[in-house]
Amino acid sequence: MPHATTPDGVKLYYEEAGAGTPILFVHEYCGDWRSWEPQMRFFARKHRCITYSFRGYPGSDVPASASMYGQKFAVDDALHMLDHLRIAKAHIVSLSQGAFAAAHFGRLYADRALSLTLAGIGSGAGREGHEQFKKIATETAAQIRNTGMAQYAHGLATNPTRSRFKQKDPRGFDEFLKRLAEHSDLGSANTMAEYQGKRPSLYDFDAEWKKLAVPTLIVCGDEDEPCLQPSLYLKSALANAGLSLFPKTGHTVNLEEPDLFNRTLWDFITLAEAGQWLPGHAMPPGASRL
Repeated sequence: MPHATTPDGVKLYYEEAGAGTPILFVHEYCGDWRSWEPQMRFFARKHRCITYSFRGYPGSDVPASASMYGQKFAVDDALHMLDHLRIAKAHIVSLSQGAFAAAHFGRLYADRALSLTLAGIGSGAGREGHEQFKKIATETAAQIRNTGMAQYAHGLATNPTRSRFKQKDPRGFDEFLKRLAEHSDLGSANTMAEYQGKRPSLYDFDAEWKKLAVPTLIVCGDEDEPCLQPSLYLKSALANAGLSLFPKTGHTVNLEEPDLFNRTLWDFITLAEAGQWLPGHAMPPGASRL
């Protein structure tokens, strides 16, 4: 089983397929390395594709200490994956929790990113409700420690941002919940408390987003209400970002709408590699909008 070992000794499980320009896939809180299978199969036809599990997730080590979890580790672990595989630059494709890590990867390590795809980003990251989100995350972590991930997965079946996935693809949704229930109680609780419960707001980095010129695609389902406003914010804040809104779609966009996601991502990567994903022209103050 292939693993990349981080400087603090944590082994991260990964799989790769294909050859060509590298794509690194970074999963969400409720996912793991398996969450990108529709993308691995599609993009491995022309790209070197890598999918991996965060620390605390299936296949990877589950550190016992809570101090070994958090957003900083998630950002740096993505860098360690590239270093381990001797990849100088890659397209970074991400969802939700992974998208937070990918955004900050771009902010800190822009020279290692060919492009950024930030899907389902921003839940709980707005100026309003951020502290409440962190409080709920801390409470959820305690609940996971008490009742386990199987119970957490069962509760997710009625989450409004996941209900469209369940309606569109009941077989795929059942598989998604089954895999989620397999996650480590300890790793999931520590991730929820130390990452979700402590990550800063995206709005805290406004000046830095404006300087980030890496080609960026933001993807959001129009029924993923917690991510709509943050996605619009990042579209305006990032120096070279475009926004794709998927109709009648919830949070898990890459699994819920795999064909639309793959084709949208394919077009974006093609334009980015051709040097044709360019910043728009800002509207001058006082200019006519007609």
